[in-house]
Amino acid sequence: MKYVNAKTLRVGCIFLAIFFLLCAFALLPQSVHATSANTVTATVAVGSEPGGVAVTSNGAYVYVANYELNTASVINTATNTVTATATVGSKPTGSLCTVLSSDLALTPNGEYAYVTNSGGTTVSVISTSTNTLAATVTVGTEPVGVAVTPNGAYAYVTNYGSKTVSVINTSTNTVTATVTVQDEPGGVAVTPNGAYAYVANLGSNSVSVINTATNTVTATVPVGGYPAGVAVTPNGSYAYVANSGNNSVSVISTATNTVTATVTVGIIPVGVALTPNGEYAYVANYVSNTTSVINTATNTVTATITVGGEPTGVAATPNGAYVYVTNFGSNSVSVISTATTASPTPTIPEFPAQLLIITLVVFMITGLSAVIIARKRIMH
Repeated sequence: MKYVNAKTLRVGCIFLAIFFLLCAFALLPQSVHATSANTVTATVAVGSEPGGVAVTSNGAYVYVANYELNTASVINTATNTVTATATVGSKPTGSLCTVLSSDLALTPNGEYAYVTNSGGTTVSVISTSTNTLAATVTVGTEPVGVAVTPNGAYAYVTNYGSKTVSVINTSTNTVTATVTVQDEPGGVAVTPNGAYAYVANLGSNSVSVINTATNTVTATVPVGGYPAGVAVTPNGSYAYVANSGNNSVSVISTATNTVTATVTVGIIPVGVALTPNGEYAYVANYVSNTTSVINTATNTVTATITVGGEPTGVAATPNGAYVYVTNFGSNSVSVISTATTASPTPTIPEFPAQLLIITLVVFMITGLSAVIIARKRIMH
């Protein structure tokens, strides 16, 4: 039998105190680091002069049309890196005077991407499983915009040079109808129920409404100057039209086909997309190098986001968490986080008073224990 050495007891108590102190740190609340809503979280380098952009229905990939290289870049959304490049036709993006935002569309099942080739008279059909050319469809002169119906049965293609819209049967990849619209048709969008296609006519400052059952124009809606991009809300109630000529967005009621609101945005708005919940419209402003965020409940701009050079195309992921914006002038795609996210960070807890009290208690307990232990004998 012997007594424990006093020095050994002190060292043991110190280590015991440190142990309890670390436990106290772990139990206290941690600081939280927040990422603000509507911020650019990544920038992806793609091909030269990217324009049209679309996201697959599962949100796994983003397809981007590159005007100068006659290609389409495929971005993996998990890593925000380009994982494939597909060859398409000539100039798969309209020129600045036409449209830069809707020259690429995906089928709802994600199996095919339709890319308009404004340098000729064709549409390239890409198989997304292999990212190779599956078909080439001859349409009108200078095709620029394309939209696929919700059931995937048809693709509507605007022909800027021939003032027409070609209707492609996607099962055969042949043109089954040609609809005459007004001057210089550009952007196009189909309503969620597939009943109507809305076509922005840059040359006539109007939007043509096509009945898809008959493929005839049933209404023509006057909008702002040089309308380029167009998008329809998920509930089908409104169409948002980017007017590149007067820096505004016209909001069309699809029930009456009249403009119910006009929203001022950045300089030369081109592309427009709605979030899946329909709460916000994102508008790419070509000259401002920004993206405007419109609250669709109030039709007011609630945020303005700086992106890359000459932004053109816009597309939202199916879960609404991110918006992808093509930057025509900087050969890149900006990835915008739409919501505020919060995550704990391993920083010192922001509760110094509590920490001090816990520290004192720990040392008092260990000190008292040392006194008690020192008075007792320890058997070997």
